[in-house]
Order: sequence, then structure tokens, then C-alpha cells
Amino acid sequence: MKRTHYLILTLAILLFGAQAQEVSAITLHAAGSTTVLPVVSTAATVYHQQHPDVTITVSGGGSGVGIASMIQHTAEIGMASREIDEEEATKLKDKVDVLTIAKDAVAVVVSKAVYVGGVHQLSLKQIADIYRGKIKNWKALGGPDAQIFVIDKEASRGTRHVFAEAVLGDAHARAAGASVISGSNNEEQALVAHSNQAIGMLSNAWLNDAVRGIAVGEGSKAVLPDIQHVRDGSYPISRNLHVLLPKNAPDEARDFGRFLLSKQGQTIVKKSGYLSVR
Repeated sequence: MKRTHYLILTLAILLFGAQAQEVSAITLHAAGSTTVLPVVSTAATVYHQQHPDVTITVSGGGSGVGIASMIQHTAEIGMASREIDEEEATKLKDKVDVLTIAKDAVAVVVSKAVYVGGVHQLSLKQIADIYRGKIKNWKALGGPDAQIFVIDKEASRGTRHVFAEAVLGDAHARAAGASVISGSNNEEQALVAHSNQAIGMLSNAWLNDAVRGIAVGEGSKAVLPDIQHVRDGSYPISRNLHVLLPKNAPDEARDFGRFLLSKQGQTIVKKSGYLSVR
């Protein structure tokens, strides 16, 4: 009988221990900007290796989704590649902390064939005229005789917000010349790469041989969208990348925020192609 009691007691202790372990584990959700996502996703993996009881799931949708997740309390961590606007700030007043984890350039990108065909730089006015539908052929800009395939982004995207504010003078301006509206950076990168006549907007970190970033500005003053020109402030379409934390965020979420700003976290920022804030 004693042996039976002993076995029952041992089993109870083991079950209680397993339940305690389960209770101590926590899952956090990060949502928002696909520009910030690569940093947070990589950092979440490293953080979990160091803190096995904390799992961070990451999803995109755009900066608007990240900010809305803070307003609607649907995520513990928000991601945004633009500043919070006045309406959002009113809803979030004293409810969220904004951590700037990196800096970035919004590159004006063209298909490789357009770049090779002679379009290496454009002024802000020329870019605006393309997006407003006033310039429709690359030949008018010294490029190939081909209709311009104009890629706009969804209104919820931080990249679109920053680009429209700098180029069109209004973050919510309509782009009448747009041929298609894209979503994530992956989607837009693929659209530009698979076309011979496209123009679009992407984070500097998403450039490659098939997706070329052009210099922006007038004549000899045109500036390339690279980290150096983000650092010295000369590139005209630059921005901060943010992580948002509710004031009542779990301690684990706040610790993850500190991790992103640590030396190790900022190394991830650099490897992702962005400018460190350290």
C-alpha cells in the first residue's frame, strides 16, 4: 500500500512540475511592417535560444497593421517603418512606447533593363510626374522606348506612407499613374525583378541585381539610397524603423525590446541591411 501511495505522490509531483513549466512559458506576437519584420524575426529566434520559455511569433501586414494592433490590443509587439500620424497618436496617447531600432532609406527602384537602358537617376519632380501619370514612357527620361510599369503600395504600408510624403507631398496622396498595387516587400521585389520596365519603392535592404536603386535629386546633387547617405542625412527619402510596446506590455516583451537595442540586437540590424542606432 505504501508503495502505491509513493507512486501516486511521485506521479502528482511530475504532473505538477510539467504544468508549472507550461504555465511559465509565454508566447508573444509581433505584427506589422514587413520592412522591420526581418530584424524582429531573426532577433526572435536568437532571443528564444537564450530564453527557451519565451516564443515570439511574427507576422507582417504593414505598418498600419502594426499600429492598429497596439490600438486594438491584438499583439504584444508592433512593428512600424513610419511615424505614427496624428489620428493614431490620439488613440494611442500615453498607451504605447516607441523604440527606434534602426534607420533606413526608401529606395526608388527600377527593373535592371531600365537601369541598363540609361535611367540611373531621377529628380523628385520626375518621380512624382511618373506616379501622377504625367510621364508614361521611359524614353522621355533617357531610357528605353517602353511604357513605364508603375508599382504603388497598399495604403497600410509604411514604405508607401514615407514615399508619398516625400515625393507627392502627402502621405495619403493618390497615385493616378499606378499600374498595380503591391503588398509586402517580397511581392514588390518580385514584380520589379520580373519586369523590364518597372518603377517602385522598396527598402534599401531589398535591392539586388534585378532590382536597382537609382539616385534621387537634381543633376550632380542626386544621391544614392545607401546606408552612408542615410547616416549623413543627404538621401531625401529616409526614415526610422520602430518597435511599439504597450505601456502594460509583459516583462518579456520589454526585455525583447532591450535586446533589440543591445549590441547583439543591433548587429542583427546591420546584417539585415539597415543602419544601426547605436
